[in-house]
Amino acid sequence: MSPMSPTEPLPTEPTPPSGQHARLAAARAAHWQATRRLTLVLMMLWLCTGFGTVFFARELSHFSLFGWPLSFYMAAQGASLVSLAIIAFYAWRMRRLDRLYPGAAQEGA
Repeated sequence: MSPMSPTEPLPTEPTPPSGQHARLAAARAAHWQATRRLTLVLMMLWLCTGFGTVFFARELSHFSLFGWPLSFYMAAQGASLVSLAIIAFYAWRMRRLDRLYPGAAQEGA
């Protein structure tokens, strides 16, 4: 006879009590909503700095930063620095969100 005969029930993971399961589901939903909102805001900021400076280059050339037209500076350095700042802010904020909702970020929890 094999170690697992067809008549024996398959082993399952213990299920959390319904109250705990409901709290975990609510925490996951709140975590996901905050993550989507943060991602949307940061993607819009990235779009504005990446596309907006190119689209409004003539208007931005009237302003200067470190002796260079703002449109040139944003194309050469500014957009890259803003993207780096967005990534750093995202990592910092997601770490805070994961601490705020400790069980929500774990897969299979």
